[in-house]
Amino acid sequence: MKLKFYIVIFLSIYLFSCNENKTNKKSTDNKLSGNLIIFHAGSFSFPIKLLKEEFEKRNTGVTILSESAGSVASIRKITDLNKDCDILISADYYTIDDMMIPNYADFNIKFATNEIVIAYNDKSKYSNKINSDNWIDLLLKKDVIFGRSDPDADPCGYRTVLMWKLAEKFYNNPNIEQQFIKKNTEFIRPKEVDLIPLIETNAIDYLFQYKSVAIQHKLKYISLSEDINLASEYKAELYKTVSIKIRGTKKGEKITITGMPMVYGATIVNKSINQKAAIAFLEFMLSDEGKKIIEKSGQKTVVTSQSNTYEKIPNVLKKFATK
Repeated sequence: MKLKFYIVIFLSIYLFSCNENKTNKKSTDNKLSGNLIIFHAGSFSFPIKLLKEEFEKRNTGVTILSESAGSVASIRKITDLNKDCDILISADYYTIDDMMIPNYADFNIKFATNEIVIAYNDKSKYSNKINSDNWIDLLLKKDVIFGRSDPDADPCGYRTVLMWKLAEKFYNNPNIEQQFIKKNTEFIRPKEVDLIPLIETNAIDYLFQYKSVAIQHKLKYISLSEDINLASEYKAELYKTVSIKIRGTKKGEKITITGMPMVYGATIVNKSINQKAAIAFLEFMLSDEGKKIIEKSGQKTVVTSQSNTYEKIPNVLKKFATK
């Protein structure tokens, strides 16, 4: 009897162990793993760092490889250089619509906003005098140096030029754009965050920058009128009255960017190697917890927003957009 009893106990333990191993294997198989490649706007570097840290804590099998550049330059890495990428995050959702859909991506989700400001520090010339009324006169002084990013590579760059065009209307001065275009051209950089070291080392006095980046780097800044800062959805019709031509994805091609309220967009690249992890990351980024991280970084979130590609959005992400 004792032998039978021990045999029954042994078989029970063995069968339980087998079932547990199967369960564990199934659980492991369902876990996310592998590299997740994210190309993102330079102005989104700070929040992506925080989002990456939190996502990797929860998904220890995933390693996020994030690469910062101007949004247009990031897209060209995919369209022109055929680089591997899973997620593309642009500081201008329109660049995804115009340069990626439908050949390189299927959908676009808008998720955050920003605005153009003039950033500076205590050592900037005339820092105790500059304000939203006299910034043009002060920045055009010969002894003042300002920096900006490249319109052909970075949305902040072409938005700066669009802002100058709007300023011509707002201040009734048709010479503003050309005066700024010609000045301090040696301090144009590929993306807006490349300008931060220049102001930190006092190589420049001012820079045209996103408000979120100024906040993240603890810079002082001048807020501009909603008529020119490209931040207000209520001023969309006014913003549409200005435009700029930038380099397209093909050699010699030019595309026209029309002024509009600045909205960030995100998509998954059609050739994504780790699509499962890409969907999971976007689901986290667009969740309430992800939005809190973005907003703490100085940006206002706009989830949910209308998407022209709603039907193409993966089902699990549809809750973050509207038709």
